[in-house]
Amino acid sequence: MDQGDAVPIAELWEERRFLLDVARWMLGDPGAAESVVDEAYHRWYGLSDAARRPVTVPRSWLAKTVGGICLSRLALPGWGAVGHAEGHAARPSEAEAGRVVLNALESLSTDERAAFVFRAFGMAPRTVADIVGRSEPELAELADRARKWLGLQRTRSTTPQQHDAVARAVRRACVTEDGELLTSLLCSDVTAFFDGGGKLRALTGPVHGSRPVAGSLLTLLARRPRTTLATHSVNGRTGLVARYGRQVAAVISLDVANDRVAQVWVMLNPDKLWSWNQPRADGGADPDESPGQ
Repeated sequence: MDQGDAVPIAELWEERRFLLDVARWMLGDPGAAESVVDEAYHRWYGLSDAARRPVTVPRSWLAKTVGGICLSRLALPGWGAVGHAEGHAARPSEAEAGRVVLNALESLSTDERAAFVFRAFGMAPRTVADIVGRSEPELAELADRARKWLGLQRTRSTTPQQHDAVARAVRRACVTEDGELLTSLLCSDVTAFFDGGGKLRALTGPVHGSRPVAGSLLTLLARRPRTTLATHSVNGRTGLVARYGRQVAAVISLDVANDRVAQVWVMLNPDKLWSWNQPRADGGADPDESPGQ
């Protein structure tokens, strides 16, 4: 290793934390996650100079390796029973990522779980498809199915009226930049996912906890000239749409449980917002849109 291989200590720690988060979400076991990440680094340092030279982004190589190891472990007979037998009934990762989310992830197929987790952590679709062994269209379908299932687990006991009231309160808190109010509207273990599709500098991993999520949303939706935030029907329930000028810049869906937001899904990928930015045939505004409420 020469001087050109030196890496800032902050980058080293951020990289390891990112890899641990991926492994925890896949396996639901912090001890197993540590083992997986250690194995990934072991494989990295086991590469010859010739094999390592073409790797331009080591973090991506490590993330792909972590994903592959996780899938291999999940395929082992009796993996779930072994994981629960190791005394992780109250897992630290559950407190960090949300007990219900992890429990719901365990109900998904391995491929659905992998597609959801790897995409949530900002891995490129081609990389994830490579890890899972599926085509990119199949991967998109798996991730969408997983997302809908997870949303259903959190919203099944919430009426449309309750959901609508919470969504409108979230909008008011964002528009008035009231951090305390916004925090009070979020579950303590809320998780926010940001999908920029690699097309802009969105957050690349989930954000956990009411205060960090509130801060991320207020930063993203900070009042600026030409920026507006409105309530709008999103996936059949009240969500939020942020515009820059006349362009839809973000679509936000909320999963609500017990009158609090349990999950936040922020779509920022311009490709996926294409349909939101097509002119209506009648040239009018969407009747569901309520910018003043």
